[in-house]
Amino acid sequence: MQLLHIDSAITGEQSVSRELTARTVAAWKAAHPGTTVQYLDLAVQAPSHLSAQSMGFRTGQAAATDVERQENALSEALVSQFLAADVVVIGAPLYNFSIPSQLKAWIDRLAQAGRTFKYTDKGPVGLAGGKTVIVASSRGGVYSTSEGGQAMEHQESYLKVVFGFFGITDVRFVRAEGVAMGPDAKAAALVNADRDVQAHTAAAANQPHATQAA
Repeated sequence: MQLLHIDSAITGEQSVSRELTARTVAAWKAAHPGTTVQYLDLAVQAPSHLSAQSMGFRTGQAAATDVERQENALSEALVSQFLAADVVVIGAPLYNFSIPSQLKAWIDRLAQAGRTFKYTDKGPVGLAGGKTVIVASSRGGVYSTSEGGQAMEHQESYLKVVFGFFGITDVRFVRAEGVAMGPDAKAAALVNADRDVQAHTAAAANQPHATQAA
């Protein structure tokens, strides 16, 4: 089994999402001995944002310059790495109501027609199904308990939609919210997140492709 471990927080050792992805990967490996792990730190190795030079995989046109060839090779490497993984653990902090731009740039490289999705006469069909995606979601405030908060967040909601578009139905969330609301609130958030880690990795050990609620 192959696991792809991705971090995107820019806050280094202070990052809650990085702490949660590390715990999640450790728990998964304990439940699945022999799992191999690849690691990608998007705060260090973020792909460039989409540009005229990096759109080759969308236009289908052959690369005409060295820059275009390099960009196409990067997109191919990232989507191949993603498709080869059975499990993907993603650290996704909430930045300005959404995800880090580095994480968005990575997702933009994955969104390739013919690789992760295709269009048919009945609409789009995802091609990357059968994976488990576990998102370590960290939030300074509390967004999950009110309609107003849920309307403001475009982090978990976006990730559910985009991975669903890729055909992935098993998207699980390890959530720590309210981490900027004082020491007690942060401690409680981490306790709740640990429960999520144990629930999702334990469930995965028995039902590797069962859909879990966020």
